[in-house]
Amino acid sequence: MIYCIGRNYVAHIAELKNAISDEMVIFSKPPTAILQDNTMAIPSFTTDLHYECELILRVGKTSKNLVLSNALDCIDAISVGIDFTARDIQSKLKQNGLPWEKAKAFDHSAVIGKWISPTENTFASPILFSLQKNKKTVQQGNTSFMLYNIQTILVGISQFFTLQQGDIIFTGTPEGVGKVHSEDVYEGFLLDQQLFQVRIA
Repeated sequence: MIYCIGRNYVAHIAELKNAISDEMVIFSKPPTAILQDNTMAIPSFTTDLHYECELILRVGKTSKNLVLSNALDCIDAISVGIDFTARDIQSKLKQNGLPWEKAKAFDHSAVIGKWISPTENTFASPILFSLQKNKKTVQQGNTSFMLYNIQTILVGISQFFTLQQGDIIFTGTPEGVGKVHSEDVYEGFLLDQQLFQVRIA
């Protein structure tokens, strides 16, 4: 399962003219959402597909009702990814008070970068990540700007859902999201290390 956190960076909330939620926004994607190669086709049902780069986490062991002091123990890898969003469909769903899944959880909507094993110091300081579109940086993330930090995300999700080995968590996107076009090339970086490259068909 893929769990996603929405509205976790104030600047991104502002750029989409959304309101800050009173509680953590959690939604999900099925395993079929994972892009299995390096090429993404724009789905026929949207004319406004957006990229959203995020720090992602991989769960290493079954966990339930985590607490802040040991929440990080369940994470065995980190990376960066893209949460592709059909913004036109999402806008219609939001207007009608409906769930976002059709706009977020469709096939191949989740890019997963190369996994990196965390060290003892990985979570001790802010984690920096970025996205390049056609060799130009369009998003820069810093986990110190999260409304809900990584430990709080893990605790919040595990209150409602049992986290299982292999589950993936998208932690939210910073500002700079934008429209996807055919022939775009997206590259995701954790610090200075490139962890994925995706071409749009």
